[in-house]
Formats: sequence, structure tokens, C-alpha cells
Amino acid sequence: MKNIWKKSCKIIPGGNTLLSKRPELWLPKKWPSHFIKANGINVTSIGNKKYKDFVFAVGTNVLGYANKFIDKPVIKAINSGTMSSLNCYEEFELAEELLKINKWADMVKFTRGGGEANSLAVRIARAASGKQNVAFCGYHGWHDWYVASNLKDKNSLKEHLMSGISTDGVPLALKKTVHPFIYNDFVNLEKIVAKKNIGTIIMEVKRNFDPTNHFLQKVRQLCNKKKIILIFDECTTGFRANYGGLHQSYKVIPDMVMFGKALGNGYAIAAVLGKREIMEAAKNSFISSSFWGERVGFVAGLNTLKLMKKIKSWEIIKKTSEYIKQNLKILAKENNLDMNVMGIPGVPVFVFNSKNNLNYKTLIAQEMMKKKFLASNLIFTSTEHKKRDIDDYFYELSKVFKIIQKCENGDKIKKYLKSPVVYSGFKRLN
Repeated sequence: MKNIWKKSCKIIPGGNTLLSKRPELWLPKKWPSHFIKANGINVTSIGNKKYKDFVFAVGTNVLGYANKFIDKPVIKAINSGTMSSLNCYEEFELAEELLKINKWADMVKFTRGGGEANSLAVRIARAASGKQNVAFCGYHGWHDWYVASNLKDKNSLKEHLMSGISTDGVPLALKKTVHPFIYNDFVNLEKIVAKKNIGTIIMEVKRNFDPTNHFLQKVRQLCNKKKIILIFDECTTGFRANYGGLHQSYKVIPDMVMFGKALGNGYAIAAVLGKREIMEAAKNSFISSSFWGERVGFVAGLNTLKLMKKIKSWEIIKKTSEYIKQNLKILAKENNLDMNVMGIPGVPVFVFNSKNNLNYKTLIAQEMMKKKFLASNLIFTSTEHKKRDIDDYFYELSKVFKIIQKCENGDKIKKYLKSPVVYSGFKRLN
């Protein structure tokens, strides 16, 4: 396993394609790097080691791995041909279905992933508004328009999920086009809008904390007043709180919204929805890619939506997530640990208010892996995480918390760690 990762790093920059799947972020030198099989919540790594997955592919499979309800029509579509000189009918069908769910929207464009969807949405919004300056809050992918924020200050993105993101290769000309603001700080956003000729505001509806003082409503009102296009990035939050976007729960309607991750349950599909007068600006901007029209993603998306609606997956996920959060709080209290429990719907996150937080995160991954769990301090829940799996998880996690309690009372954490400490942000990984 170790040799495979080392060899991967020699022929693939960083070792793989997705930063979030690099072992250094979970358990350096120990985390299994490659899988050969995934089904339900079970993952088999190279070397035939089996684990119950509580990290869960950073949120792509709300309905579990290798879900037959989705896989069967995908296999049928593959046998019928995934590409031709014509458009696949399922593209139209998926667009129609997404617009039924989000009745405020009029048009849809598709991509393969969330980063592309964000970049596409910003391009369309800039074309529609006639203004290049963008204010943002939250994490929105790897593209130049977003990472350019760190050209002004290398810590600009620190409060938006990941610190230390490098700007190598990002054009300096983009330096003054993007302006970060802090969630729930409406006064700061007003100042940015007043000074920077903002044409677009793009933000996550929620990351870890709930909106306060009618924050989302105030942002919507500000956009109405200043004729700013409001984009909600729901690539992560979409279809976890309800059958659609989290914005529906807060009753705040954007001008555009993006869905990804959960939309295809492991198949590559993302969508940008918006109001007609904005989306039609896409006709005047060159936006196109050969494999955006490939059939499998659309078929997967249609059947994912169908199964979500049938079983009300968001209700299952919410119940599971709350059960996990309650148990985490109980565990922290039993061990007298200062710990915050938070996260978006379906994604519990816990953080120790301790200088050893990263050490404890490393310890959890290390000890839980010994018990055949892939685990960290966040859990992407799915409909396939059953109560017995969660109870088994907490039985083992409680033992790790006992060690953490000892360390908070003066024991040395280093003597328990058999791995380097996990990385806390963007670093060159090789």
C-alpha cells in the first residue's frame, strides 16, 4: 500500500486528483490510499483490508456506495451507448426535474463537478451583470477566479475552509476582482459592496454555523437594492436538509444555485440553476465541454432524485446526524472535554478547544482504523449508516476519548501517536 502511494506521487502531481483523498489529510503514512471495492458503507482497500467508512467520500454518496437502484439504469445506459453525435434525452429530463424542485428557477446548465459549476456560475453572473467584481463567503473550488483572493493576502481563504492555498499560476490581473466576507458579518459585506462595485455575491447557505440576525434575508435584500446577482453554492448542502437546497429551509431565494456531490450518488454530475434573464447570458459567453454531455451522469442524477424522493433520504440523514451529534456531546461531557459539535445538515463535525486538536484528530483516525473504521472529526452521513454501525462506532470512539481525557489532564499525546500529525490546510503533498 505504502509503495503504491509513493509510486503514485511520482507520476501524479500530489499523488492523486482530489486533494481531500490524500492520506496526509487523514493519517499520514498510515491511511489506506486506494480502494478496490465499495458497497453500502463498506470499503475494501488494496491488501483486502475491510473498513466501515465514516468519512464517506467527502459527501458524494448520500444513498450509499454501489446503490443498485442507481447502478442498474446506469449499466443499462452504458449498454445503450453513453455518447453520440446527438444529445442524450436524459439531459433534458434532469433539467426538467430540477426545475420542478426549484420552481423559482427557469434554466439549467450542467457540468461534471462542483468546482466547474462554481466557475461556470460566476462566468454567467459576470456576463449578466456586466461587472467583474465578486464578493464571496465559503469554499467554492480550485479555479482562478476564487483562489485569486489569496493574491491580496495569503490568508484571505483561511476562514473559508482551507488555509494556506497557494496562488502559483493564478494571473495577477485577477487580484482586485474577488473580495471575501465573513459569514454572519453583514456590516462587513455592506462595506465591501459600497466600495468595490460588486456585481455578484456567491456564498454557501451554511457551513458550520447557523445564520443569525436574519443574515441571509439581509443579503438577499442588499442584492435586490444594489442589483447584485446572488448565487448560493449548494454543492455540499444540496439534498441533505430537504428535497432540494438548504435555501428552501430558510425561505431565501437566490438568483442562481449550484448542486453537486449528492446529486449523482457517486457519479459525476453537477448543475447550475438560475433565473432566465441571468442564465441566458450564457449564450453570449463560450461555455462548453465534450464530456458535460456524457449520458451516465444524467441517468445517475435522475435515479438518485427518484430514490431520494421515494425514501425521503433527507429525513433519514437528519435523524442519523442528530443521533451522532447527541452521542458526541454525551461523550465529551462524560470525559470532561471542551468540544464543539457543529456542521451542516447530515455532516456532523466536532472540534476540540485544545492546542492538541490536530493531534487528537490524528489519534482518532489512527485508533479507529485499528478497529476497521475510516474516521476523523467529521462524518458525512448516508442512508446506509444504520444505528448498529453508529453504535459500534461510538463503542470504539469512547475508548479514544478516554485517551484524549488523559492527555488533557497532563499525559503526553506524542507517546500515543504512531503517525505524523495530519495536515491542517493546503501543503505541497508528495
